[in-house]
Amino acid sequence: MPTLLDKKKKYLQIALNSTPEEGEEIISQLPSSDRIIIEAGTPLIKAYGVDGIRRLKEAWQYQAETDVYIVADTKCMDRGKTEVEIARSGRASAATALGAAPIETINYFISSCEDLGLDSMVDMIGVEQPIKVFRKLKKMPNVVILHRGVDEEAFDKNKPIPYLQINKIRSSFNTMISIAGGDTIREVQRAIFNDADIVVVWKNFYSPASNTGQLAEEFLKEIK
Repeated sequence: MPTLLDKKKKYLQIALNSTPEEGEEIISQLPSSDRIIIEAGTPLIKAYGVDGIRRLKEAWQYQAETDVYIVADTKCMDRGKTEVEIARSGRASAATALGAAPIETINYFISSCEDLGLDSMVDMIGVEQPIKVFRKLKKMPNVVILHRGVDEEAFDKNKPIPYLQINKIRSSFNTMISIAGGDTIREVQRAIFNDADIVVVWKNFYSPASNTGQLAEEFLKEIK
């Protein structure tokens, strides 16, 4: 299934991980842009469920005044179809599964996304050689997420963001690539320089701040 995203565009994905109320306030300050993706982060979904996803979708639709794209970061590890159904019930545009999940689960997740009209995103956090996983799949996901985790960064300052995996994947597979794990302007610039399609940020958008909208504008300028 073709992705719901435009492969000719670069996207800023803002992950919201606290509460729906704070997420709504952050969204109210964002510029209206079809290049901003809103993510209902895993902690938010675990705490607030489908309602949390739906509230972010409604807030972003109101702010952007157009069709919007919402990622439900379900990080599915089993029950591929069930978690896709949960994401769809929250009116998400995409759901995520872990690349460390059993191949059967990833295949089921991807096919379920296709059947239910969502984009499939597979997060390679903790996977040393993503290409080995991809070669076992029946079909590639719409988006591959290359991800340095929050705890990895906190406890291993030398752990790199996996920019180098981008070209390796592009040389063999036709899929969009998302980079997660960096939050500074410099890290965003490096992601785009290395040809990522989507750059995920979260730290500066965890809680509402007076400069939230300005910061989003600055990131968007780097993502061209």
